[in-house]
Amino acid sequence: MARLYKLLVVFLGLALVALPAQAYEKGDWIFRAGYGVVDPQGTAATFTDEDLGSVFIDVDSGSALTLEGVYFFSPNWSFEILAATPFKHDVKLGVSTDQDSGTAKIGEVSQLPPTFTFQYHFMPDAAFRPYVGLGLNWTTFFDEQLVSDLTDQGLSLSVDDSFGAAIQLAADVPLGDKWLLNFDIRWISLEADANLSDGVDTEVISLDISPLVYSINLGYRF
Repeated sequence: MARLYKLLVVFLGLALVALPAQAYEKGDWIFRAGYGVVDPQGTAATFTDEDLGSVFIDVDSGSALTLEGVYFFSPNWSFEILAATPFKHDVKLGVSTDQDSGTAKIGEVSQLPPTFTFQYHFMPDAAFRPYVGLGLNWTTFFDEQLVSDLTDQGLSLSVDDSFGAAIQLAADVPLGDKWLLNFDIRWISLEADANLSDGVDTEVISLDISPLVYSINLGYRF
């Protein structure tokens, strides 16, 4: 969450230099580029092992460059496509007992989260333009890698794709008629099966990642 607070401070500071701009109109296009963070919430999976006790899997946050394209059907309604460069996440295995607890990295996974969102803009002619969105996210995982200690034992990891709802809260601050500053936060319903295989048997682990995704962007209006 520290990254989120830093992005908010930057956004609010730059918003102070907002300039007058024309209202959004039907047929407008906005293209944005920025920096985004996918921050998984809570524990991805928890289960009990006869020898170890309570075992859990955590997925760390990852960052990447983000790209957004927006088309306005009217001054208030728009449709957005979110794309990004790959996000890379560390995967950790943890053990929790009455005496002690700890985690260790067991691998890495990369993902792309294209998201398609319908948006409502409350004040399309204001100096500060908040909006909300509801849409669908498709997260595809790839380049799953386990640490060498596990691959030496013949283990491999794959993670299935996920489809889920996405809820968005964001705002634009015009910097004149063409340029704008944007801050965006989303919650994505993300559940996927992780498949751990030794070449003979496969263990399927259900992961509930459901991250917050937040970004700060610079946009240009056409």
